[in-house]
Amino acid sequence: MRKVSQKGKLAQPLRRAVKIPVWGDLGIRLGIALLLIFIVIMIHWWDRDGLVDNLDGEVSFTDVVYFTMISITTTGFGDIAPITDRARMVEAIIVTPVRIAVLFIFVGAAYSFIIKRSWENWRMARIQGKLSDHIVVLGYGVSGSEAVAELIERGTDPHCIVVIDPDEERLASAEAIGCNVMAGDSTRDETLQAVRIAEAQTVLVSAGRDDTSILIVLTVRHLAPDVPISVVVRANDNELLARQAGANNVINPVRFTGLLLAGSAKGAHIADYLADLASVSGRVQLVERAVLPEEYGSSISSLKTGGRGLRVYRDGEALGFWEDACQSLQPGDIVVEIIPTENGNGESG
Repeated sequence: MRKVSQKGKLAQPLRRAVKIPVWGDLGIRLGIALLLIFIVIMIHWWDRDGLVDNLDGEVSFTDVVYFTMISITTTGFGDIAPITDRARMVEAIIVTPVRIAVLFIFVGAAYSFIIKRSWENWRMARIQGKLSDHIVVLGYGVSGSEAVAELIERGTDPHCIVVIDPDEERLASAEAIGCNVMAGDSTRDETLQAVRIAEAQTVLVSAGRDDTSILIVLTVRHLAPDVPISVVVRANDNELLARQAGANNVINPVRFTGLLLAGSAKGAHIADYLADLASVSGRVQLVERAVLPEEYGSSISSLKTGGRGLRVYRDGEALGFWEDACQSLQPGDIVVEIIPTENGNGESG
């Protein structure tokens, strides 16, 4: 028996926004076709003296509309026909190209409505089946949406981001900026397996409730033992639970806000600088990376990137830049450094 979400529905297929929705494209095509038909009706009405009605000899506006439609559809009953050279030239030079254009428009509309939609579904199924090295965002509330916006600003392709949330309005926002989205319950194995969670680059969890977020972390860790997980929790006593559930990084926005407030009490510019470090739009940025081969044996103060080294992670231990162990970088070390951004005008610390 297949698992279902809390709302009793299976997770919906992965989807991604297209430039013009199928119904929008269909409406545009039909609008153009109707405009062309209206133009031909006006031309026939203007040149009605060149037409003859073999039934009653009088060409009314209704006859013009009727003649236009049978002309464009190439039906041609012969009851109304062009008799003057000008009328025949109008049919040859104007009506015939319009007839071809309308035919292509309707063929294109059929393609958009049937073939293209089927193609998009097939294409997304293939994308979903081959997802790898992607970022999965579970929960698109305030924290989740801000994280996605920051990732995109840092250069992440939105097509490499998968957002899962049960709320269609939130998903529409994520879809509008180019992310892949899926409506579903992130606590269910089926939902996470559908986005190939084990092949993800990293997982960001922000469900809005600590208990739900921790349950999601447990589910993700069960399905993807090696994938890094970052989770947002708001209660201090839930931080340990989140780590025990398998989260690699636990972010407490309440605690971070407290740090900013405390920093501002000790100095007018501390909170401003911390916020600057946290955002890619600031003048400086915190970066975590592996040590480069050309940096082996050198000091953390002599990084090849020109950044200011702050900390080294070696065998799970955090080493400060002032410690002797940081004076000789080794293979496998992870460095946290401050680098200037494009807005920094050369500032590096």
